[in-house]
Amino acid sequence: MLSIQNLTKTYRGNKKAVDNLSIDIEQGEFIVFIGTSGSGKTTALRMINRMIEPTSGKIMMDGMDLSKMNPVQLRRQIGYVIQQIGLMPHMTIRENITLVPKLLKWDKQEKDKVAERLIGLVNLPTSYLDMYPAQLSGGQQQRIGVIRALAANQDIILMDEPFGALDPITRDTLQDLMKDLQVRLGKTVIFVTHDMDEAIKLADRICIMHEGKVVQFDTPDNILANPANDFVRDFIGSHRLIQNKPSVKIVDEVMIQPISITIEKSLDDALRLMVSKRVDTLFVTDADKRLIGYLNVDSFTGPQRTQQSINEVLQREVIYVKTGTKLQDSVRRILKRNLQNIPIVDNDHKLIGLITRANIVDTIYDTIWGDEEENKNALLVTREENVQ
Repeated sequence: MLSIQNLTKTYRGNKKAVDNLSIDIEQGEFIVFIGTSGSGKTTALRMINRMIEPTSGKIMMDGMDLSKMNPVQLRRQIGYVIQQIGLMPHMTIRENITLVPKLLKWDKQEKDKVAERLIGLVNLPTSYLDMYPAQLSGGQQQRIGVIRALAANQDIILMDEPFGALDPITRDTLQDLMKDLQVRLGKTVIFVTHDMDEAIKLADRICIMHEGKVVQFDTPDNILANPANDFVRDFIGSHRLIQNKPSVKIVDEVMIQPISITIEKSLDDALRLMVSKRVDTLFVTDADKRLIGYLNVDSFTGPQRTQQSINEVLQREVIYVKTGTKLQDSVRRILKRNLQNIPIVDNDHKLIGLITRANIVDTIYDTIWGDEEENKNALLVTREENVQ
């Protein structure tokens, strides 16, 4: 889809910000550019939509030379998202989502349709479209900020450290959301970051740059297993190389059956179900089993006690993972966020399973310290060394 060929950007004093960059990007890939400050990653990104003109080389998109295109028309085909994707406080959520389509002069029906479709993808009701950002929670506002980047339906989206200024928990949540939407919508995303953990989590392939050159361009697993040189090894960090030892297990192998209730049921029904099943968390779905949120003990105490509807007390901001997710990634998330459980959904967002702290204790040990045989061998070696 996108072929970058011998791309070079030279500034005064013969300083090469990007030096002979050549990579091919397939449709639907999530590509991450990463490197130290001054490595050329942002310059490379901005040359794709011609915010910076290259000194030499070319970029081909579906066989068309981008240097031959009108820059304004080109940028209408390529989305661009910079840091702090905040919302406009004086605009409704609908107006925020359709900001770029408005600039592209879409008609009202088209804008309304895309707003309704996108807000549904992040499991928020369409009634929120006519609210203002201040009426939504911080997490809900951030989700709207992400889907706004997708509203104009461009096939390629450039993102320049969009989550860099956020706190770690919010950042983690939006990374999950962005990756999920990118896969579901089949978008090609080219993403700049300085955070190796973020690159490993999001990328199909990572382009590591140093002094304007590509040092290694490969999948996260291959880079972690086979760093190209000492620079890559040091940049990744030895702790990541150890922690990311390949694991074949996925969440599907160890998930248990979640306890859930549909949203039209009453709070009394929910409470009776929680008591009978002896659980402190009850997941809420729609009639088609799509995950909407959850109820916990707090849902039945305080001011909530006077409410009758699940919808009135429902916690909608629920952290979940998709089927096929590596188990070690879910284990890290549970530990990092101090979660008790994580629901598992399929590609249609239907609730199909649950990972809990209790049912992965053995797996946590295996993931962090390796299997029992490895531990025995390591212990044996240590003993022999001590004897010597």
